[in-house]
Amino acid sequence: MSASKPGHELTVRRQRPEDDEPDRVPLSWALVRRMIGLTDGYRHWRNWLFVLCAGRAIQLPILAWMLAHIIRGPLAANDVVGTLAWTGAFVGTVILTEVTLYWRIRLAHQLGECVLRDLRNRMMGHLLSHPLAFFHARKHGSLISRMIGDIEQMRNGLQNNLFITLVQAGQMVGAAIAMLIIQPRLFLVLLAMAPIMWAINRHFRGRILDASRTQQESFSRVTAALAETVQGIRVTQGFAREETNAGIFSRLIYTLADSIVRTTKLVALFLPLLELNAQAFLAALIAVGGWMAVSAGSAGAGDLVTFFFLANLFFNPITLIGTQLSEATLSMASAERYFRIVDTAPAWTDAPSAGACPELRGEVTFDHVTFSYEEGRPVLHEVSFRAKPGQVIALVGHTGSGKSTIVSLLSKFHLPDSGRILVDGTPLADIRQQSLRAQMGFVFQSNFLFSGTVADNVRQGKPDATDAEVLAAFAALDCLDLIESLPEGIQTVLSERGRGLSVGQQQLVAFARALIGNPRILVLDEATSAVDTITEARLQVALNRLLRGRTSFVVAHRLSTIRNADQILVLDHGRLIESGRHAELVAKGGAYARLDAEFSRRGA
Repeated sequence: MSASKPGHELTVRRQRPEDDEPDRVPLSWALVRRMIGLTDGYRHWRNWLFVLCAGRAIQLPILAWMLAHIIRGPLAANDVVGTLAWTGAFVGTVILTEVTLYWRIRLAHQLGECVLRDLRNRMMGHLLSHPLAFFHARKHGSLISRMIGDIEQMRNGLQNNLFITLVQAGQMVGAAIAMLIIQPRLFLVLLAMAPIMWAINRHFRGRILDASRTQQESFSRVTAALAETVQGIRVTQGFAREETNAGIFSRLIYTLADSIVRTTKLVALFLPLLELNAQAFLAALIAVGGWMAVSAGSAGAGDLVTFFFLANLFFNPITLIGTQLSEATLSMASAERYFRIVDTAPAWTDAPSAGACPELRGEVTFDHVTFSYEEGRPVLHEVSFRAKPGQVIALVGHTGSGKSTIVSLLSKFHLPDSGRILVDGTPLADIRQQSLRAQMGFVFQSNFLFSGTVADNVRQGKPDATDAEVLAAFAALDCLDLIESLPEGIQTVLSERGRGLSVGQQQLVAFARALIGNPRILVLDEATSAVDTITEARLQVALNRLLRGRTSFVVAHRLSTIRNADQILVLDHGRLIESGRHAELVAKGGAYARLDAEFSRRGA
């Protein structure tokens, strides 16, 4: 990302899929229909809302006509009884109109909240169906913006913009029909103004839509930058980048403010022009109607009064409709972004024929496996090995050699480009990923702990585990005293990402979470890299006991973790170059012997 001074355009280096999304696409009725289709599950409420909107739209012109009729009829004739009768009818119609408004607002809000709930549930389910590569390629702040801001804007479009516009448009149509019936010649004045209103709307609608899309994109970048700043605060402060990051964020805010101002300027010009057009019509109505009444006698004063009331009903909605349409452009832009996410199919899914994972013994076979994160750039080349049930497999090699990729493929977080991976002789392609992982345990290099208690986090590995089982897991790891030293023991409440625990304590919770479900295959991806030497020494005896009988894949840089492995796989640039036990590989004097010497020099 390149920086610029406030007031200058910010240049953004586009590297992620959401940055490559087009900022401008034509507004189509297909998108409007798709948004309305979101209410299909609540068509009973929606259909009643359409009825209420139609009723509300008709009632307002009727009220205007009744008021004008009372003035030019019973009042003009000094008819007290007629005036009282018509006034009673007018009051009754007003009450009916307000009851209609109450139900329209109530049902619209009920419908909007239900649609909002469905949209968020749908997006969450869709996001969880994607493999890890989807999240690695996107800014988390942008996804949060889709889930919160964009869906809220879509709710506003359905709940308010749609139904308010229908009522106001129906009111205009009803008033126009009444004016045509009462005085066709005066109605021609209205028709003469219609092309001007249409031209103004056409000119500004596209510009406001484009400005709204840009505004939403700017907001998404601000959200993403804020999320990165909060999550990476340790790095920011550690490298004294507070002023630099604040400057970048400030420029993003300036860019957002500029886009909002541009949108506001267009709306501020659009609405007065519509209102000016309405006032010009009223002036023309007075001039033409007065001339007709005085010179030709073809329009009486009563018709002019009625026409005036109806003209107000026709033109008053114009400004409101203009406002709703400008807000609707935000909803349209948000809908485009939302549907772009939910229409993105997962890069891969389990085969339809894939079944549940049988109870595992723990045999794992890699058969000429090749894999690449980017097409044409493989990070694993023809890797083959076999792990027997209960064996501890150590993966060693320099950074980028493919160690973590192997355990990711074993966990079915990715699919190999070629070759096969089998567990107990069954290809992973024939096993549903969730049922596979249910029999696996994971401890990653950087573990994520959720908000909640220590016990809640451990239960991620076994939701129905009791407190006694949680305590037993820590006891088996020989670290129960470290957890009981917390203010509330396993009931200690953690903040986001496990803040409140030391890095070593977080890792111990991750160990307990992995082991409480009694997994048949255990994956430790540099799991002790964050644990100090004393804590690791306490863990080592417990791990040796707990790993017995489980097939375990250990990615480690510490010699103490590697020496006792049943099989050591040495990787270099994605190729398996050596395999065997520690003593055998040291005796060979090859790549592993050099790594072992390096580890020994570092005191690992």
